[in-house]
Amino acid sequence: MDDKQEKSPQASLLRSVAGIAVRGKLFFIARRKPDASEMSQRWEFPGGKVEGTESDEAALVREFLEEFNAPITVLRFLGENVFANKGKIRTLAAWEIALEPGHVSMLNEHSEAAWLPLDTIVEMDLADSDRSLIPILQASIQSNR
Repeated sequence: MDDKQEKSPQASLLRSVAGIAVRGKLFFIARRKPDASEMSQRWEFPGGKVEGTESDEAALVREFLEEFNAPITVLRFLGENVFANKGKIRTLAAWEIALEPGHVSMLNEHSEAAWLPLDTIVEMDLADSDRSLIPILQASIQSNR
């Protein structure tokens, strides 16, 4: 195979998205329901896998409707990190979203949700992939001061 036909490592990465909702100095996070997965009862910035030819923004809108029955507006891209999950390399992209607190009407995949300051969130049992987003969020906070 010549260089032109070879896929770049980025092309083969699976993609996930995280919606970062901010209200003042509080961030929206949710705790996964108990199950047999490694994510069981861990906190996360909600989102999920990008499916097929779906855009990041469309994936976030779909995931928030599925998980919380909550409409969102995707505002801006914050950054992304690469991580491994079950032997697969994934990219996790963080997007700032607008989510009104009263619009979360159900918890499909989560046992609880909360609006908390970032310094509290970093002390919680946060999913490893989401923990990798903390420096991106801290930089975003600094740039908005």
